[in-house]
Amino acid sequence: MRIALLATIFLVFFAGCEEKQNKINRYIQNWTGVNGVLEIYAGDKLVKRFIKIDKLSTAIATEDNTARPYRYGYGILDENLNFTQDSNEKKVYFEFSDYSTNYIFFEKP
Repeated sequence: MRIALLATIFLVFFAGCEEKQNKINRYIQNWTGVNGVLEIYAGDKLVKRFIKIDKLSTAIATEDNTARPYRYGYGILDENLNFTQDSNEKKVYFEFSDYSTNYIFFEKP
């Protein structure tokens, strides 16, 4: 049974269109999580870092279902920028603008 399921997923993933592959990838990442890092810059200076982020989401309007110009998520605010959750650093909600925020989101190796 598992082999058949894996074979089906494999066929759909490689035979489907690119968007279908992206959706499957996002589903797997949403299920397994990503050890993401979000860095916020003011010019060339790093000013905030969030660690242990599962995913970033795009805000959607309530009434007309259109994408809003900001992203949001949950992560640990790395106050001392050391890539480690210290005892005083807690999980927080954050938002940032797609238009005016210089940011980099990546998976921590």
